[in-house]
Parts: sequence; structure tokens; C-alpha cells
Amino acid sequence: MGARPAEEKKGADRGIDGRLYFHDEPKGRTKQIVLSVKAGRMHETYVRDLAGVLNREKAEIGVLISFDEPTKMMRAEASEAGFYGARDGRKYGRLQLITVAQLFAGKTVDYAFENVTYRKGEPEQKPPAENLDISF
Repeated sequence: MGARPAEEKKGADRGIDGRLYFHDEPKGRTKQIVLSVKAGRMHETYVRDLAGVLNREKAEIGVLISFDEPTKMMRAEASEAGFYGARDGRKYGRLQLITVAQLFAGKTVDYAFENVTYRKGEPEQKPPAENLDISF
């Protein structure tokens, strides 16, 4: 997904397994998407917990990734979280539910911003070979 792993020390991850960072306005502050990965039987409490993580971390969007399809109650909980309104007027679900199968099929987090999770470095400037001064 192009996210950074959670920067927590070993032990409790506090509900965050990864983060994506983005900008949706020129020269605006960097905003974040938190990712939580769950295995096993799914419960709507996972969605409620992720909503709490969004508030605690002041994140704009949260994504719950699971092997199993979300339940009807999970989808209802996610829809209650509302939408993130981008500066261009578009709206994105604040809590998004994605399965591993959907990821393998090409689905991604629903946002259309400049992803700044990993910035590209400047290309390495190597001097031309004929300008090298090699003294013996």
C-alpha cells in the first residue's frame, strides 16, 4: 500500500499498523491516514476502536484491512464516522474497510491527494569521468 510501518516500539501498537501521509492543499500541513490490520473473526468493535484512534491521532482517514469481508454492522459503524471533505470539494469515507482480496485485486485507499509518505530524493550527481582527479 506504500505505507510506513507504525513507528511504535515492540509491544502494543495502539491500534496503528501503518501510516500514509498526504497533502490536499498547496503548502498545507501534512495529513495522515492510519492503517489497522486485523485477522480472525471480525467485529464491529474493531471499527469503533479505529474511530477512537482517528480522534486520538488527529488523522483524517482510517483504514481497516482484514482477511474476511466486513459484516453489516461493521459497514454501519464505518458509515457513522462520516466523510473527510477535501479542499477541492470531494468527500472520502473517514473509515474505510478493505479486504486482503481487494488489495490483491488492485483496490487502494480512497483518496486522491499527493502521497508524501515516501518522498523521492534528489538524483545523485556524479561528476563526469573525465573530470576526476586521480593522483598516484
